[in-house]
Order: sequence, then structure tokens, then C-alpha cells
Amino acid sequence: MATPRENVSLLFKLYCLTVMTLVAAAYTISLRYTRTTDKELYFSTTAVCITEVIKLLLSVGLLAKETGSLGRFKASVSENVLGSPKELMKLSVPSLVYAVQNNMAFLALSNLDAAVYQVTYQLKIPCTAFCTVLMLNRTLSKLQWISVFMLCGGVTLVQWKPAQATKVVVEQNPLLGFGAIAIAVLCSGFAGVYFERVLKSSDTSLWVRNIQMYLSGIIVTLVGAYLSDGAEIKEKGFFYGYTYYVWFVIFLASVGGLYTSVVVKYTDNIMKGFSAAAAIVLSTIASVILFGLQITLTFALGTLLVCVSIYLYGLPRQDTTSIQQGETTSKERIIGV
Repeated sequence: MATPRENVSLLFKLYCLTVMTLVAAAYTISLRYTRTTDKELYFSTTAVCITEVIKLLLSVGLLAKETGSLGRFKASVSENVLGSPKELMKLSVPSLVYAVQNNMAFLALSNLDAAVYQVTYQLKIPCTAFCTVLMLNRTLSKLQWISVFMLCGGVTLVQWKPAQATKVVVEQNPLLGFGAIAIAVLCSGFAGVYFERVLKSSDTSLWVRNIQMYLSGIIVTLVGAYLSDGAEIKEKGFFYGYTYYVWFVIFLASVGGLYTSVVVKYTDNIMKGFSAAAAIVLSTIASVILFGLQITLTFALGTLLVCVSIYLYGLPRQDTTSIQQGETTSKERIIGV
């Protein structure tokens, strides 16, 4: 029987996952609205950079609240940020890996059909599970593995769109596309689990870790923006096309990023994947109401698989949210009893 403290912990985790799901769904809907209604489209690369800046500012504010006084806040920043270049380098790894992932995903989408891309990119879900087992020394039961692959299939069906005939012939390189998607999938699993390991391997404040990561994230995204859209940014300006709705999308992305780190800290990357899948379902349902999207049989079946997989993964089991110690063979870690 769960103790009152365990119940509080469970409720907190459920709260974090629920908020993250709702924010992610709201972000998806708002992003679609801005990209389909605004006459002057903004640069998505600059929006990503601004998102990192806002997440940094929010983390600084939350760290100041956590420390409770200006003196302790300055001491924490001086010790853990300004005085810890090794820690900054450590947290620059996921930022760089995520940058590689985004570029590889774009390259894959340019060389694969959209349907093929959607199916193969969902391999990031089981890849994250494998990285969790291998890098964090955890075990997953057979039922949990079934739920992970069921989730993968469900998300694929929810996002599935029939191929449409087109008169435009696009030159594609499938081999390059599959290579790029493989790298993107590996990057997604590795970066998420790497960040989780850093968060849970020490008692350093979550907000300090966020500050360390977002500092490097700003540099990476800023360089990426000017490499991708540098000429147009110089011509039209960094904030070209920004409206109140665009700023709202950026704010949602920033809040969602912070909640993602909270979810990773107190649950795990696999649960983050389940939450993201639920957000996809919610945003698609909202699209039916707001944009007249038609519900298909594949969407209904995919939604059912997602809901069943979330239920199966959430059944009572051993704790997988903390890094386990001790010697365990690879086979025992990959398939738990």
C-alpha cells in the first residue's frame, strides 16, 4: 500500500505529465494557426532562438525563487554557472546533439516520402527506451516493452496521411534519407537520456542545469539561424513577421520546455514520450473542432493504441524514475522479469 508521501509524489508526477501534455497540444494548435493565417511568415529559426532565451530567463527567475535571497542566488550562479566551465561543456552536448537531430530530420524529410518519414521517425520511441536501459542501468518488463512498441504504432497511425499524387517530380535519395533518419532517431534517444542522466546523477538544482543547457542552446540556435536564414534575416530583420500570436506560440514553447525538464527529472524520458503522444492525439482532436480535420479509421485505431499503451505502461511496476545502482547483465536490463 502506498504511503501518503508516495501518493503525493505520484500526484505531482501526474500533474507534471498532464500540464506538459496540455501545453504541448496548445503549442501545436497555436503553431499551426500562425503558420496558416499570418500573411508574413516569421523565421522559425529565430523563434527557436528566442524560445531558448525565454527559457533561460524563466529558469533564472525560478532559481532566484528557489534560493530565496539575492546573496544565495549570486553564489549559486557564480559556483555552478560562471565557475563551472566543465559543467557548461557537459550540458552543451545535448544542445549540439539536438541541433544535429533537427538537421538530419529535415534532410530525411527532403529525401523520403512524408508517410515513410512519419513511420520511421517513430522509431525514436523504442530507441529512447533502449538508451534508457543501456545508459541508466534500468530494467523494463516485457509488458512495458510491448506498450512502448504499441505506442510507436499508435503514434504512426494517428499521424498517418495517405500519399497524394502530384505532378511535381522531386528528386530524392532514399538511401540518404534513411541514413539521416537513423541518425536523427539515435540523436533523439541519446540526447534525452543523456540530459536525464546529468539531472539525476547529482543534487545540482534543476534550474541550474537548465541555465547551463540553455546558455549553450542559445549559441547553437543563433548560429543555426544565421547559417540557415542569415541573408534574409539581415534584409528583413530578426523579428520579421512576429505578431502577438507568434509571441504566444514562443511562450508556450518555452513553458513546455521547462515542464519537459521537470518531467524528465521526476519521471523519465519514456514517460515524456507517452505524454508527447497524448499531446498529438489532443491536438489532432482540437484540429477537428478548429480546422475541420476529418477523423479517419487509422486515426481512431491509433488513438486506441496510444490510450491502451499508456494504460499498460502505467500499471504497477518497479520504480524506473531513478538511476539504479549495481551490476546487471545487458540481457537482464533489456528484458526484465
